[in-house]
Amino acid sequence: MLKKVICPLMLVLLPIEYVQAESLYIPSPSSTYALYPPAGSRTVTDVMNRYTPFVEPRLKRYFENVGLTYPPQNIALFAMKQERNVELWAKENGKWLYVKRYDIKKMSGHTGPKMREGDKQVPEGVYQVSLLNPNSRYHLSMKLNYPNAFDRKYAQLEGRHAPGSNIFIHGKQASVGCLAMGDYAIEELFLLAERTGIDNIEVLISPHDPRKGKLLAANSQPYWTKILYRDIEQHARKFNR
Repeated sequence: MLKKVICPLMLVLLPIEYVQAESLYIPSPSSTYALYPPAGSRTVTDVMNRYTPFVEPRLKRYFENVGLTYPPQNIALFAMKQERNVELWAKENGKWLYVKRYDIKKMSGHTGPKMREGDKQVPEGVYQVSLLNPNSRYHLSMKLNYPNAFDRKYAQLEGRHAPGSNIFIHGKQASVGCLAMGDYAIEELFLLAERTGIDNIEVLISPHDPRKGKLLAANSQPYWTKILYRDIEQHARKFNR
């Protein structure tokens, strides 16, 4: 079936399916979608311009629901491998308060620290966000500062010259050594990280929820795992629900 489309300068005939489909994707003059660059050339500002109008209202509502100021001064992401979730906490007036929980969509490896490049392990420990990546193959991503000082210290003592790198929290539902949160969640976390500032974000990754039971290192794990788990338990004490 053909439909007439009248333009100021000419008359053209197009299949009606094409006309209808195209009309779904024509942005309004004020829409930021028309300005969104292709993958590989996006900036953090591009991402913020695209997603802020519909993602930030959700974030504000989460914080309002628990009586917290938005944007927060400090946040923490408390990831638990066994439970397969990440809790979002915010600090206000010197106290950490729970905001919400995100499910981990995909995660490789098992409980225990990351030892080397290619072992497909999600690391365990206390980390910071070191970079926001607007051009991730997994929609959006936040890079962690793995290996941190603790990881580097014991890798050097044991002669492990390649402890691994490039650990991210990202979108989609596939991952090797990272935390895949799905696109909906990573859009929220990415915007929140930018608003808060990456220097004000703590990421705690634990083998399981230490509030439910002591973290115990297996006999097959290195001696320093006990030290690591004590550190994780200490940091987790402030996340008291």
